[in-house]
Amino acid sequence: MMKKITELPEVFLSDKELSVTVSRMVKSGTVRKIGPKIYTRNTADQLEAVVARNLWPIVGLLMPGAVISHRTAFENRAAPDGSVFVSGRYPRQIKLAGITLRQVKGYGPVAGDMPYMGSLFLASRPRAFLENLLPSRQSDKVAKTVGREDVERRLADMLRISGEAVVNELRDQARAIAPVLGLNDQFQILDSLIAALMRSRPAELSAPVARAYAAGEPYDPNRLPLFEALFAALRAAPLPKRLDHAAEPPAFHHAAFFDAYFSNYIEGTDFPVDQAIRIVFEREMPADRPADAHDVLGTYRLAASQDEMCRTPRDFDDFLALLKQRHAVILESRPDKLPGQFKTTDNRAGATMFVARDLVKGTLRQGFGMLQALDAPFARALFTMFLVAEVHPFMDGNGRMARLMMNAELIVAGQCRLFIPSVFRNEYIGSLKRLTNHADPEAFLRVMGTAQEFVSRIDFADLHDARRQLDACNAFADPAEDIKLRMPQSR
Repeated sequence: MMKKITELPEVFLSDKELSVTVSRMVKSGTVRKIGPKIYTRNTADQLEAVVARNLWPIVGLLMPGAVISHRTAFENRAAPDGSVFVSGRYPRQIKLAGITLRQVKGYGPVAGDMPYMGSLFLASRPRAFLENLLPSRQSDKVAKTVGREDVERRLADMLRISGEAVVNELRDQARAIAPVLGLNDQFQILDSLIAALMRSRPAELSAPVARAYAAGEPYDPNRLPLFEALFAALRAAPLPKRLDHAAEPPAFHHAAFFDAYFSNYIEGTDFPVDQAIRIVFEREMPADRPADAHDVLGTYRLAASQDEMCRTPRDFDDFLALLKQRHAVILESRPDKLPGQFKTTDNRAGATMFVARDLVKGTLRQGFGMLQALDAPFARALFTMFLVAEVHPFMDGNGRMARLMMNAELIVAGQCRLFIPSVFRNEYIGSLKRLTNHADPEAFLRVMGTAQEFVSRIDFADLHDARRQLDACNAFADPAEDIKLRMPQSR
């Protein structure tokens, strides 16, 4: 019998055959009781940890044949208070270490419910949507449903990621099982929500992302936490106010040249700086790379225009117009990249997928709403830059557009523009990735502050002297080399 005990899994159910042996082992401390008739051979770890990693085997042992339902069918884990909801023949509750199993009286498996972990069933997605539209009282413990607003958000996510065909299929499946489950009223609610999201019938919606869909301007909700993190950091941080010492020609034009040069370098348009000078100031177009040369020239035309760089958006429509007008100038030599038009296909960079084409306008609007609440020029500049870069509204030229929009916010306020020297590219890209992947803006603020301080110390009165100053600070060095950016002496 002892051999049989040792061969049992970490968590097991006692029965008549094992009861005497299990009682003896509990007294000796070699087995611990978890709940009614359920034990563990693990005597080292905390019971909460044992229960958490064996959650579904435990539910299957204690409630065989039950259907994982209501909010748990959506979340597939315990609720914040440790509740796990299943449907069975009668209501009951079992408390374990850190977990409370709550069986509600409900129907067993129906069409679409899937066998799960041997003795359980997992409610189908249509059933989960219907059950989570049930009214649920919330007192001292978590409600058994996620509530209507969360259902709206999930439907909007499904529509955004999977499309209308999948949502219509969900509705058809829910229509078929609703009478079986006695959830006809909940189906009517579900049907009205889907119709509102698809703009075929009006209905009152609560979730912001769902209301945006119904209004015909859906957005990517995954980007909002990133915008919010940057917004909060910009509101809280002490921000620099560096005056623009290159506000008048020719210094303005010389600073604009290096702005355009380095901005294109970041995107892979790598010309020797002397050749770039000839392209911009002598209109010497290289026969082998005319489109690349026009990219640099187009960026310079905008960056060197004091009228253009003093234009900032009055409202959201103006913001969109500025984006498109400036993009048309930068990429005028690349008609295949749709200059002045938002992207018509989704785009990505490596593993990073940018905002889907259908969500561009709505996501820009959400971010612009936050931008309007920022008043410090440096804060507005950085937020604008990240907003455009993160949404990536165009097929190409998004980084250059983001940096131009950023510098306009600085220049119109009489503050020093900033650009990213070649040798500083990796720090810049890394800070953006940190913000995108981890909602951590700290490195981004630090890198952009360093870049602006660097630019503010360069004297742009003479083009060639400015070039020598930048060279002395390793600005043109390859970022792959073990060379660091040197900060110039203060002016």
